[in-house]
Amino acid sequence: MTLLRRLAKIPLLRFAVIGALGMPVDWGVLQLMVHWGTGPYLGRLISWLCAATFTWAGNRYLTFAAARSRGLVATLREWGRFLAANAVGGLVNIGLYSVLVRFAPPPLNDLTMALVLGVLLGLLFNFTLSRKLVFRGPL
Repeated sequence: MTLLRRLAKIPLLRFAVIGALGMPVDWGVLQLMVHWGTGPYLGRLISWLCAATFTWAGNRYLTFAAARSRGLVATLREWGRFLAANAVGGLVNIGLYSVLVRFAPPPLNDLTMALVLGVLLGLLFNFTLSRKLVFRGPL
């Protein structure tokens, strides 16, 4: 078995890859929102919501495919649980981002740098809560 196939069997790694794929969504929406005048904080909240929805979809099919909900109502509930569970990691993520943007010296106060550091810190919270509370099979 190749190293890549072995790594692909590690759920945390798959979760991290989906999260990494969500970062361009997060960054792009943040840039768009700031450009449209929302400011860096409201823009970051909106970008997090878009990225969380993107990563929920990816994780339900790639990381936790066997445990995903079935049916429209169950799927909507799963999405809601994902957002709620990942709000903990999201608060850590956005909290660190906000502290860095407001108080850190360059380059840590850069929007992109602060976003990346916030995402990394929130990753462990999000994976653990998603595995325990969200993707637990059809209800």
